[in-house]
Amino acid sequence: MTEPFYDNKTFSGIDYSDKKLETSEFDECSFVNCNFTNGNFCNISFIDCKFEGCNLSLVKLAGTGLKNVEFVSCKLIGVDFSVCNDLLFTVKFEKCNLEFSYFYKKKLKKTRFIDCKIKEANFTETDLTDSAFLQCDLSNTVFERTILKGVDFRTSYNYNIDPVVNIIKNAKFSYQGVIGLLYKHDIEIE
Repeated sequence: MTEPFYDNKTFSGIDYSDKKLETSEFDECSFVNCNFTNGNFCNISFIDCKFEGCNLSLVKLAGTGLKNVEFVSCKLIGVDFSVCNDLLFTVKFEKCNLEFSYFYKKKLKKTRFIDCKIKEANFTETDLTDSAFLQCDLSNTVFERTILKGVDFRTSYNYNIDPVVNIIKNAKFSYQGVIGLLYKHDIEIE
């Protein structure tokens, strides 16, 4: 992948682990079953792209543009999304492993996390207004000074969210999930 620009191209089964992509922009491209573990995507733009069945664990994203990018059945362990370019940053995750991922101060309004494993991730000071965590495991994930207005948590589980330090107006929780809002009070509910 050394062309300066790719448009409407499919990349399948490539192994680009531990390498830097030399391309500056991918527009309407698909990446299927590719390995980008510990790769370097710094300062590259992905516009209207889809990653499916890819391993992007520990990929470096400093200055990377993710504009309407969809990740399906991908492994994104330890990825720091906070360093991505903020301009038009829009992503969607479905059936992904986002363990230990970092979203500090990102604007993730209306972002969909569907059937994802989001264990020990960090959403400190992130704006998740009107987003949805649908059937996601949020074990040990940090929500601190996070804007959670209108966020749908009804089908997700294992979250601990402190309503005192987060903005949760109009957020949706299941009856069973309300326990995740009371964890710090060390009370017993029967």
